[in-house]
Amino acid sequence: MATSTMIKSASGTKWGGISSDAVKKATGKDWSQWCKVLDKDKAAAMPHKDIALHIRKKYDIGDWWCQMVTVGYEQARGLRVKNQAAGGFNASVSRVMAVPITKAFKAVSDAKQRMRWLKEELTVTKATPSKSVRIAWNDGSKVVVGFWDKSCKCGNAKTQIVFQHEKLKSAAAVGRSKKFWTAKMDALAKSIGAKEPCC
Repeated sequence: MATSTMIKSASGTKWGGISSDAVKKATGKDWSQWCKVLDKDKAAAMPHKDIALHIRKKYDIGDWWCQMVTVGYEQARGLRVKNQAAGGFNASVSRVMAVPITKAFKAVSDAKQRMRWLKEELTVTKATPSKSVRIAWNDGSKVVVGFWDKSCKCGNAKTQIVFQHEKLKSAAAVGRSKKFWTAKMDALAKSIGAKEPCC
């Protein structure tokens, strides 16, 4: 159920993981201002998709920020809790490892290598070399593994790896998923001999 409580601190509040200052810099409005205009537009009664389309059409901001403002507004108004997305709840775990991006990608995308650290039977639905691996999890949820080259200026290879577990059924499942993927990130690092980044 939506609530009419306004955000008390425009600069110190985060919704959707984004600070009020950051959303103002990107969109021209802080969270308090977005809540006011969207309340006036009766957005609290709209489905998620309709709010995003409404923001895109009326306020002319990019698609990514339309989604972020929509999620932030839904959280501020009690329509959505932390880590909740349109299709369920999401959990994310990220780490930077001192390994080449190609090595990190293969350790996730190659079934034989993946079994060394994950030890789960699952289905890879899509793999984009050195970019991402999409996995259908055994409970109907989805896992997206992203890779970003963060190599040092000194020339040492470094890769950021992010596990995003999507379509979880509850907020409690988010905590369990984060704990699980943190442990699996440790196992992955060990399996490929990853060391702590030098800088």
